[in-house]
Amino acid sequence: MENRESSKRPHERLDAWQDSMDLVERVYALSATFPDAERFGLTSQVRRSAVSIPSNIAEGAARRSTPDYLRFLSIARGSLAELDTQMKIAERLGYTRSNGALADQFDLVFAKLTALMNALQKRGSQ
Repeated sequence: MENRESSKRPHERLDAWQDSMDLVERVYALSATFPDAERFGLTSQVRRSAVSIPSNIAEGAARRSTPDYLRFLSIARGSLAELDTQMKIAERLGYTRSNGALADQFDLVFAKLTALMNALQKRGSQ
């Protein structure tokens, strides 16, 4: 019988990807409470930024070269920073309150992305 873990795609085994998928779920749930007038504004932008994070991790993991992989991880980290800024804007506009659990999830994903990037750079320089 095959181990389910071994049947996962390479990106699905990455903690950074798994944690960023959790972040997407949190962001979708939270942005659903934004005003209807923001449906095509901040709500849409926040969701696109969130989805971009695991999408770029997956695309990078599918690339054949380490430099390409690192470039997509860098894009994912940029999307994470963009999302963090957008959530701070939503807070300033009164659409949401400061959320410690969400902030912790941002920190976790950022740390995992950084660790993955550092490991790839180290592997590439050997």
